[in-house]
Amino acid sequence: MADRRNAAEYLEYVLGCLRQRLQEVQEALEAGVKEIEDMHDYYWENYTEMDQYGYEEFDNRQALLQQVNANEDQRRLRRRFRKMLDSPFFGRVDFVYEGDEEPEEFYIGIGNFARQAGGSPLVYDWRAPVSGLFYDYDRGPAKYEAPSGVFKGEILSKWQFKIRRGKMIYGFESDIKIDDEILGAELGGSGETHLKNIIRTIQKEQNAIIRNTADRIMVIQGTAGSGKTSVALHRIAYLLYHDRQNLKSSNVLILSPNSVFADYISRILPELGEENIREMSFDLFAYRDLQDTVADCEDKYDLIERAVLDPSVMECFREKQSGEFISRLDRFVMELEDDLPDFCDVEYHGFRKKESEIINLFYFKFSEIPLLSRMEAVAEYFIDEVETLRQRDLADEEREEILAKFMKMYSTRDCYTLYSRFLKSEGYRPLPKRAPEKRRLSYEDVYPLLYLKYSLNRCRVHSGIRHLVVDEMQDYSRVQYLLLKKMFPCRMTILGDRAQTMEDRQQDVLEFLPRIFGKDIRIIHMNKSYRNTVEIAEYANRIAGITDMELFQRHGVPVQEEEFTSRSDAFAEVLRTWQEDSERLETAAVIFYTEAEAREAADWFDENAGETDGEKRISYLDRNSSTFCKGLTITTFYLAKGLEFDRVYGIFTSGDRNPLHRQARYIAATRALHELKMYKV
Repeated sequence: MADRRNAAEYLEYVLGCLRQRLQEVQEALEAGVKEIEDMHDYYWENYTEMDQYGYEEFDNRQALLQQVNANEDQRRLRRRFRKMLDSPFFGRVDFVYEGDEEPEEFYIGIGNFARQAGGSPLVYDWRAPVSGLFYDYDRGPAKYEAPSGVFKGEILSKWQFKIRRGKMIYGFESDIKIDDEILGAELGGSGETHLKNIIRTIQKEQNAIIRNTADRIMVIQGTAGSGKTSVALHRIAYLLYHDRQNLKSSNVLILSPNSVFADYISRILPELGEENIREMSFDLFAYRDLQDTVADCEDKYDLIERAVLDPSVMECFREKQSGEFISRLDRFVMELEDDLPDFCDVEYHGFRKKESEIINLFYFKFSEIPLLSRMEAVAEYFIDEVETLRQRDLADEEREEILAKFMKMYSTRDCYTLYSRFLKSEGYRPLPKRAPEKRRLSYEDVYPLLYLKYSLNRCRVHSGIRHLVVDEMQDYSRVQYLLLKKMFPCRMTILGDRAQTMEDRQQDVLEFLPRIFGKDIRIIHMNKSYRNTVEIAEYANRIAGITDMELFQRHGVPVQEEEFTSRSDAFAEVLRTWQEDSERLETAAVIFYTEAEAREAADWFDENAGETDGEKRISYLDRNSSTFCKGLTITTFYLAKGLEFDRVYGIFTSGDRNPLHRQARYIAATRALHELKMYKV
């Protein structure tokens, strides 16, 4: 017990140092705020007397900016230190370096902490090189790699601690990476409205992914509950920590399926000491880029709702996203090289560019430029000639007049019209002929049309994004990945589970991703599930026909199956059992196949539930929702994907033969952490 008492004493010492540093940071912040106020006062009192060239004003602005940045750094420190007051560290490694006799103690926590800035750490950040010893090794020979080289030695002991509100709950010596008892306790806790960080329980295979900096495109194929989303976010936190000069939070983007999922994962990075990062759906990118072409687009959920009623919808969708369809679209683009332009001479105030010269420029000099952007390059070439001969720059209206003459040589520049022409030529139903402000695009046509647009025009490249995270990779089609590669030429972390597809059959994107991203890609499989109890996981796996999943051995109550004669009877049973158990359950969900079914249930609960606890209310989650709440959530399977609940009620129609129905039941089942009740009506 001596080591545990030493850790408790060390905890008190670290907490004392933290309080001291917090006081220093607070004083520095107050001084910084006062400095900014003084700078503002000085500027307004003296700006009329500053030198005419603005040098003094520039110096003042620079000094102000530096102070603002310094204050922000202090605020970040204050946030981290306040968080560390609750739990300064969670692990310790006693490591003796090769050639030394006495071991060094490395305490590991959520962030680095030293008694004074630049001093030796009292606590090491979980992302620091030495912290890899905690995650990767048992007692015995070990090593870690730091910027200055590889350090070898021996781990004499490893300790794990649980500290809450600055008090030591427990601490014990552990012989294995992360003790199963600790992991089981973490997994057995109540569901939360936000995804939790996993730094106390990172497994060796997860740690290898998190600390990977070598691979440009990392693809994680993980089973339901394998922790792939958490691992991906921890990887981003690790990359931000190790490459602060080149990578900031503003350079990272997550493509997430919806706003509720974005809210669910939003606390991970701030908990890990980083600024939050931007999140968007890829659909939103597509819709924005098609605003000049169509007025509105269906979303993925519209497609699913149509597929519920008519399974052939998914067949059409798959066909239009396939490699063969895109190859035919590429051939169509090549044919437009001859069909789209109608060349003629261009004359402007005595200057002439002959048709033959334009053809030569169009097909040879600027052949690498996309077809509908190429004539603009030819026009600029002519404008440069005119400006050189006139020895003056042309006014904007003159340039516009010349550009218009060249652009008229296209028979059309409307990608909607061209895509419709392509569909007709391939035997598909063409798009309706409508004015742009009245056009609405079906989801299966959104990305082929965007692909055509970027084949014919310069692609808008998002160069400010240096790392892209793509979640739910199985729900992206081949054409979407082709577009992602064009739009985001950066490092990527791509993750998903082929068994959780929102289509009527599994799509394995790993079959075509290597052909799209080439040698840059690294594929990692995570086959161990941690989320569900063994009983729930085995039940879900039987639905999907999964036989190769490794399960963390956490047992719970058996899955309950029950059949009801009406929906209202099923709703009444949900309400009764939820009200009985809401004291011990933080979160629960009633999951349906369709939006109409979920809406019907939400209306029934509004009428019959009575008053509910304000924090644990009954809420309806639809595609316009933006937050994930405690209590009982009513939603569809496709909006529940990625979320976790203490208990799940799956209510599905008996005897539905649509393959999508099986997928819906599987996804619903895998959302349950501890209890699953599957009802048939």
